[in-house]
Amino acid sequence: MKHIEVVAAIIEKEGRIFATQRGYGDYKDWWEFPGGKIEEGEPPEEALKREIQEELNADISVGELLCTVEYDYPKFHLKMHCYICELLSREVTLVEHEAAKWLALDELDSVKWLPADIEVIENLKRI
Repeated sequence: MKHIEVVAAIIEKEGRIFATQRGYGDYKDWWEFPGGKIEEGEPPEEALKREIQEELNADISVGELLCTVEYDYPKFHLKMHCYICELLSREVTLVEHEAAKWLALDELDSVKWLPADIEVIENLKRI
């Protein structure tokens, strides 16, 4: 089975969490935390800054690691490092996603999350 290692930004602002809706692939229209693949030799924190710049045209500061999730999708095994982040840019531009929302903790269950992200949601509820 193919192994993919990615990073995800848990961007928090005024008690709300930033969520993005996929606009492509097998899980089109499902919700996820923004981020992406780590390139060979790239530190996870730098990969996350690069991915957010590419996906949201925005800058972030990367804080502590919230959790690392491992999940077996039908076609690959995912290892996802999820970091608490702060948005440094005033605005975001959706480059790859079709929608985005700021969700309060009690609203996190209002969208259809990708399977691997559900464990992240559970960790957020325990903070």
